[in-house]
This record gives sequence, structure tokens and C-alpha cells, in this order.
Amino acid sequence: MKWTIHPLSDFKRLSKDWDAANAYHNVPFLRADFMEPLLAQYATGRELVVIGRGDDGALAAGIVVQARPLIWQTFQPSQLPLGAWLMPPDRDLNVLLSGLLEALPGFALIIGITQQDPSILPRPSNSSCVYTLNYVDTAWVDVNGSFDEYWNSRGKNLRQNMRKQRSRLEGDGLRTGLETLTSPGDVVDAIRDYGALESSGWKAEGGTAINLENAQGRFYSEMMQALCADGSARIYRYRFGHNVVAVDLCVVGGGALVILKTTYDEGFKAYSPAFLMRQEAFAQIFGEKAIERIEFYGKVMEWHTRWTTNCRMLYHINYYRWPWLRKLHRLIG
Repeated sequence: MKWTIHPLSDFKRLSKDWDAANAYHNVPFLRADFMEPLLAQYATGRELVVIGRGDDGALAAGIVVQARPLIWQTFQPSQLPLGAWLMPPDRDLNVLLSGLLEALPGFALIIGITQQDPSILPRPSNSSCVYTLNYVDTAWVDVNGSFDEYWNSRGKNLRQNMRKQRSRLEGDGLRTGLETLTSPGDVVDAIRDYGALESSGWKAEGGTAINLENAQGRFYSEMMQALCADGSARIYRYRFGHNVVAVDLCVVGGGALVILKTTYDEGFKAYSPAFLMRQEAFAQIFGEKAIERIEFYGKVMEWHTRWTTNCRMLYHINYYRWPWLRKLHRLIG
């Protein structure tokens, strides 16, 4: 395999190579049409696109940036669940990363591959030049059997709470309604609704709420429209009467539905709107029989454990030019 190094401005031109490297797993949030708007909003311009080509074309790819002198790492904004790295799981990681270190400009000593998923890239064994580190546990739901079977396997407290909330809503004269939005034309209004819910809550105080005029809003609007265009994204929007009370932003691919972001109306918190939305959305997903698993990605929280007992450890990879450098790095911390 031969590595070629390109400026970030070449990403659009290289999008077919990028998607070819992603073809093995078809990770929806590592598609070129996800990455392109992400880079437009969150890259610094110092990033490089690296493409590893074999006889049959592009086999590996990544977006890397120099974190410190002599040290490189993959592009990793918080909006990207895993590091910007693509490779076939049957390729020798040592060979790939050794070649990449030689190809990078200047003289690179270490490259870090961030936030990797063992279900996509099996965790390599530590070796003379490779050291892996735990990142966080992440949770997922296997979509097997019927929704009733799944729901009856959940904890008694969750099931009772959902019944209680639905009875309360009925008593208060509030009808619930789940919308599944998959058309590019629905995205802007849904992102506007999402931003309105976030802006009414605690995120507004920290300035992190989505807004159609800020980087997050521009990214999610453009990305969701692009992926909705070929059926690779969906938005769940939940209402109490006419009021939008919860929204999920999701992408689909490789047999998985990935929940990227969730928000809800804190004014209706007592009714658990996000949980009610998720119950109905999961029932729909189980009924479709087209999705194999629902991925949460991110650190397992207590509320995740109400929906599943499945978890796995995401991890980082450090690759060192020389074995003694790995030993030294471990000693000094």
C-alpha cells in the first residue's frame, strides 16, 4: 500500500476514494457527505487527508492533524463519534501506520488514532510500537425478535414509568405523536425545532445550543439533508398535542441506526418526553426489521442501562516510530 498526502481542500475531490475506504463497514458518520460539512465547520485548515492505495484502489484513509511537534493524531471533533480513520480490519495495522509515519511531512514520531470501535476495527494487541488505551464504554441495542419481547425484557421500573407517564398525559388531555422525518425538505424545520428546545434549556446558558446560524446548526442541517437524500438519515420528532417536546437526530448505515443527538423540552421533563419518544421509535425500528442494532455512542450513562445491558469499550491507538520511544512515553506519562 502506498500513502498519498493531500491538503484538506482536496477532500471533495477525494470523496470517492474516501467512500471506497469506508465501503467495508459503511459507517454512516464516516461517509464523505457527513465528513464534508463537518470539516467545513470544525476543521482548522491544518488537517491533511491521507489515502492508502493498493492495486485495487483506495483501501485506507484518514484525516490527521499535527497535535504537537512530531506528534500527529486523527481529526476528532465532538460531533464525530469515532476518529476519522478508515481501514480494512484484515490489514496489518503496524504496516499501515509505519508507512503513514514515513509519508507524513516533516519527521513524525507518534501518530494517535482516536476513538476506535472494536466492532469495526478489532482492538489490536499491544506490541513493540503499538499501545492501545481505553476510552469509554458505549451502549447499543440489538434489534432481534419482536418489540414486545424486547420491551418485556426491560426493567420493571422503566415499563411502569412509561405506563404512568402515558396515563398522566391522557388525564391531562395531551395526545402524543411521533413523526419520522426522512425527506431533505423536512430537515431545516426539524433542526430549527431542535434548536428551539435546546435554547430553552441549560445549553442556552453555555452557548452550546444548536442554532441555524451557528456552526452546529449549519453542520447538522447540511449533513442531514445530504444523508436523507439517499435514505441514510432520519429525524424523530415527538409532540404533545401541537408542541414539539423531543427530537432525535439519527444516521443509518452498515446495519445500524446511530443516535447522534437528542434534546427535549425541559418544561415537560416530568413527563419523560425523550423516553416516550424512544419507546415509540424503537417499536417502529423493531417492526421494520431492516436495522440490526441501535447505537448510542459516547460514555454509557445510567439512562442507557434502562434500554440495554450491552456495552463495549472504545479505545485509542498510539503508534510509535521506534519501540524504545513507546517505552519512554509510558515512563514519562
